[in-house]
Amino acid sequence: MMQSFLTHLGFSTRRQLNNWGYGARLFVRLLASVGTAVRRFSLVRDQIHFLGNYSLAIIAISGLFVGFVLGLQGYYTLQRYGSSEALGLLVTLSLVRELGPVVTALLFVGRAGTSLSAEIGLMKAGEQLSVMEMMAVDPVSRVLAPRFWAGVFVMPLLAAVFSAMGIIGGWVVGVVLIGVDSGSFWGQIQSGVDVWNDVGNGVIKSFFFGFAVTFIALLQGYEAQPTPEGVANATTRTVVVASLTVLGLDFILTALMFNI
Repeated sequence: MMQSFLTHLGFSTRRQLNNWGYGARLFVRLLASVGTAVRRFSLVRDQIHFLGNYSLAIIAISGLFVGFVLGLQGYYTLQRYGSSEALGLLVTLSLVRELGPVVTALLFVGRAGTSLSAEIGLMKAGEQLSVMEMMAVDPVSRVLAPRFWAGVFVMPLLAAVFSAMGIIGGWVVGVVLIGVDSGSFWGQIQSGVDVWNDVGNGVIKSFFFGFAVTFIALLQGYEAQPTPEGVANATTRTVVVASLTVLGLDFILTALMFNI
């Protein structure tokens, strides 16, 4: 019984290490493909349109409603302490530091990440990637690399749109509906938000999330079983693994940025 358990544990550990090694090699190949992506920028441009433009609506609308909620919750919390004029600062810091990058990455996983995994998985199931290899075309540099760098590029832009729409939503609720002084709202933002420590940290988070989410989506699609069930499982794993990775990375990056 113990021998069977140890044998199963050994095989599982070796298989997991093999998967990690395969993923690490693929990640290095994608990083090394930056020169090819620059030379074939038209491929990256098309993926930027596909990943960014088609995700813009859900990002903008979600940011607006998150701003509505922050405006309401923030006002009633600050009002207890007589600090309702700091509503703009509260909404802005919450968005640019934390909610903007994190919620954008989670929405990107659900909208674009699953699409990438399904697309690559279906290409593998249809043997299109195998045909490329037979024609001496590297599918990593031709198919995966443009999508990878496009995802890295659009993530900070989408996070900026999310934060901007959230601030507008907070202004609508706080100033237009509740009656907070507009000058205090914007003045607190101008005086209290630091470009590097607040906005810059959010941008750095967005880049890391872009690397992680796009790579996980491509990896799951690239190693999916060439069957309908395999493609479906790959998209499910993309959502689960990428979402948990975003939350874990957020904690690590926040701890490093605040020197904990």
